[in-house]
Amino acid sequence: MKNIIKKITAAALSLTMLFALSACGGEGSGSAEGDKTYKIAIVKQMDHPSMDEIANAIAAELDAIEAEGGVNFEYEIYSGQGDPTILKQIGDQAIVDRVDAIIPIATTAGQVIAVCAEETKTPVIFAAVSDPVKAELVGIDYVTGVSDALNTESIMNMMLAQNPDVKNVGLLYSLSEPNSATPIAEAKAYLDAKGIAYTEATANTNDEVIAAANTLIAQGVDAVFTPTDNIIMSAELAIYESFINAGIPHYTGADSFVRSGAFATCGVNYTELGGQAARLAFTTIVEGKDALEDFYLAEGGVITINTETAAALNIDSSVFENMGPIVEVTTTAD
Repeated sequence: MKNIIKKITAAALSLTMLFALSACGGEGSGSAEGDKTYKIAIVKQMDHPSMDEIANAIAAELDAIEAEGGVNFEYEIYSGQGDPTILKQIGDQAIVDRVDAIIPIATTAGQVIAVCAEETKTPVIFAAVSDPVKAELVGIDYVTGVSDALNTESIMNMMLAQNPDVKNVGLLYSLSEPNSATPIAEAKAYLDAKGIAYTEATANTNDEVIAAANTLIAQGVDAVFTPTDNIIMSAELAIYESFINAGIPHYTGADSFVRSGAFATCGVNYTELGGQAARLAFTTIVEGKDALEDFYLAEGGVITINTETAAALNIDSSVFENMGPIVEVTTTAD
């Protein structure tokens, strides 16, 4: 019978200990002996809700493919804890362990893992890279993936639909996040064209995010925009109440922000994105990268509203009804 490894491994463990765990695992079900077995490493850039959702969706889709019969998967989910050095250690060890594919989640993880796999040409299937071209993850014969490119204009349109009198927009992001560069530039261009002022606040640590949010509140911005920025996302639970108390809606690039207290987003469904990445990984292993494009765009346009935050801000979210499908959520602490 197959041996499926399904555990989330803390990257803080020593590399020897971390990969020794791969020998452990429970008996799976639904596959016959003799089915082809593939080893896959799923590598989160860090731990936070969006990446957890994607990683879990990848695992679930691999299980679904396996249940169809004829193939087994051994996979582990690792976290780089936001540290490129740890990401490289994980990637290098995955290559040593002769995995059949690596699925890095987020831009920096994709970039690091692509370098790790350069010599062996081990298939790399990235998930949630907002700008694969700018990240230089295209035109590589062993790399493909799914982009969660943000439609910044849609979010800006939401902001103005909710409050046509916006005079100053806060732009909250991290300079160290590659995902943020393009949408922030797009937001500036949009606001410039509308004659709307903007105030920038950047941060690279949790404490800096809190300070940056307080700066925007002190500046009296009417709304705040953050793209798919992992640094800000990690601190959302620490800042959302401050924005609510100041009467400032926080528009963001992913539904994970909204589940952590932000007001709204228009973006992709990360569960579906994870499933797509898993299917691409299987196709790449079986048919090779030549059968695939450099990358694929995840379907977007899903509006997610935090109903608790909307009520606290006294905002009627029905103003967005004609702008796309709406998903209502509440704030969760995980």
